[in-house]
Amino acid sequence: MPLENPFIHESAIVDPDVRIGDGSKVWHFSHIMSGASIGVGCVLGQNVFIGSQVQVGDRCKIQNNVSVVTGVTLANDVFCGPSAVFTNVLTPRCGVSRLDEFLPTVVEEGVTIGANSTIVCGVTLGRYCFIGAGSVVTKSVTAQALVIGNPAHYAGWMCVCGERLDDELLCHRCASRYRCSDNSIQLIK
Repeated sequence: MPLENPFIHESAIVDPDVRIGDGSKVWHFSHIMSGASIGVGCVLGQNVFIGSQVQVGDRCKIQNNVSVVTGVTLANDVFCGPSAVFTNVLTPRCGVSRLDEFLPTVVEEGVTIGANSTIVCGVTLGRYCFIGAGSVVTKSVTAQALVIGNPAHYAGWMCVCGERLDDELLCHRCASRYRCSDNSIQLIK
């Protein structure tokens, strides 16, 4: 099925010098700042903020009320649940300019970030990891790890298909089997 030009709702604000890929949709009251890039086939829900120079990969879904601030990079197939928030400065103060202190945050391919989660700047969220709803992530997360809580802590492993693996590292949805080695998992079948 061929892609179509992006859809931008009339109430959305898209600053100059923004790239939005074919088939992407930008919904009500969203704001995309100059220099941002949105990939192909993305959906930005109502009231989404995309900061200057933010890079969003292809097929990302950014739900209502999400703020993706300058310094954040989202790879392909990232899901950001409603009201998820990213930060870009560790020690913000209203009266002190910290523009030169932005720390990069990298969200790798296939990551799921649950509703109302906060991602503190300077971390990497590894491929296909899963951030449980309401979690506060203060350190990098290993690929395919499930983290929950405040601060977020390890709670299990996730299959690439999005299901939690059982104690034998088997996915009951797609029948994939993994093995654990050196605090990571590898697909074995």
